[in-house]
Amino acid sequence: MTDAAPPLLAGRYRLGRRLGRGGMSEVYRAVDTRLQRPVAVKVFRSNADESSRRRFEDEARLLARLSHPGLVTVHDFGAESGDGEPFLVMQLVEGRTLTNVIESGTVEPEDVLELGRRIAVVLAYVHENGIVHRDVKPSNVLITDDEQVFLADFGISRLADAVGRMTDSGIIMGSAHYMAPEQVRDEEIGYPADLYSLALVLLECLTGRAEYDGTKAEAAVARLTRKPRIPESLPEPLAGTLRAMTADDPDDRPSAARCVRLLSGEISPPAAKPEVDPTLPVEAAGEEPARRRRWWPWLGVPIAAAVLGAVFLLLPVESAPDLPMPPPVTGPPGVDRLPADLANLTELVDE
Repeated sequence: MTDAAPPLLAGRYRLGRRLGRGGMSEVYRAVDTRLQRPVAVKVFRSNADESSRRRFEDEARLLARLSHPGLVTVHDFGAESGDGEPFLVMQLVEGRTLTNVIESGTVEPEDVLELGRRIAVVLAYVHENGIVHRDVKPSNVLITDDEQVFLADFGISRLADAVGRMTDSGIIMGSAHYMAPEQVRDEEIGYPADLYSLALVLLECLTGRAEYDGTKAEAAVARLTRKPRIPESLPEPLAGTLRAMTADDPDDRPSAARCVRLLSGEISPPAAKPEVDPTLPVEAAGEEPARRRRWWPWLGVPIAAAVLGAVFLLLPVESAPDLPMPPPVTGPPGVDRLPADLANLTELVDE
């Protein structure tokens, strides 16, 4: 729907100014003329494809089955009789998005802890109902003037047992700057992907910038080449929790319910594993036990002796030089054997 659309939708909802626009829908501030209450109306755009239309309808069904203080309530769902465009009528949340908050400055660590805890509470409820959000990002976090926090936009969410990796057109779903590694690698996506995305959102609150910036392609690929940079100055339990939430292996990340306890300080985050350079010797990496360091020098003595012995055994043995043979005995000592001895000596010299 465009700005020129009829102001009264389905004969009941009077549309006002447009609040936002996405890839497949537009959100308007509106008034429910029957109940005389302000609402938000999300209208499907007629130029979107059939796959987008199905996702829009799925969002309505998913939200309709959920009820939580941190989720935007669905009031109605229908289709405009004229052009058949579906629409979704929701609770109107007055306030700002988290994107607006970050644009105005960084957020203090203690406030990030509380914000993360609240969003994790919502995700824990969503996951308990078998749903993966798949698009946790600052613009989908709404904060009211009285500091209530809402998680919005379930447009690409899916039931966990039916989560797909791509759209029908082969495009990976999700916002590139907040995707989990498994989303970029086109692997199966489960609940841990939402926790990884939440960690990147909280990290952006602290630093004022997206951890993986640049174009969509650059942001997606960067997450496969380096881990998120967690500032060393961050206090615990925030630093340790962010490290755990951004583990490359989804199985190593805490669940949403556990993140609630971590961020509230009920339990301690796991100790950080030291980065070990495989090219360094073990003791240079700082991981060799002290006991091994004590007996290693003594072990080198017999090893060195054995090596030297083997070297000597393998060295070629030089043969002794040939010695001249003594002349044969020609008879008892005396003057009579002198001629014979001289003859024998002459023969030996000639050889």
